[in-house]
Amino acid sequence: MSEAQAGPNPDALKQFSLLVEFDEQDRIDLCELLEPLALDSGKTLFKEGDEADILYLLCRGSIRIKGEVCGKLGLLCGGASLGAISLMTIGVREADAIAESDCEFVTLTRAGFRRLVEDAPRTACRLAEAVVAELAGGLRPKLDRVKREFSSDEIVHSG
Repeated sequence: MSEAQAGPNPDALKQFSLLVEFDEQDRIDLCELLEPLALDSGKTLFKEGDEADILYLLCRGSIRIKGEVCGKLGLLCGGASLGAISLMTIGVREADAIAESDCEFVTLTRAGFRRLVEDAPRTACRLAEAVVAELAGGLRPKLDRVKREFSSDEIVHSG
């Protein structure tokens, strides 16, 4: 891994679905804290079990996500984000992330997020809302499946 050439300009953040609700000032506030990162094809961004304390925004390239328990989870391309929840919770990476091609990221550390909370609380709140919405979107299909499996007639109430 190496540091990429230059940090992002605010318009470059428009490609990320996580930041779709950000306005120009939000993007400016966030750009001040982002660090560029380049990763060569075949290199590992992080491994399952590593400390999770960085949000990765994939600007260019593709990265394969796979876990020991889950197997292959998918291929992410430019515009994807990895590890957003790690800004707000302490934990470990749930899978490996390996570059399928040369990649360019911008990153935000948990410490950077805390600084954002202090310096630009509105932007930090919007980022937190986006992370929660992304998590809820991922859980909703699973909850719908559970609802379909258990009709209301099958639910047993204890009293």
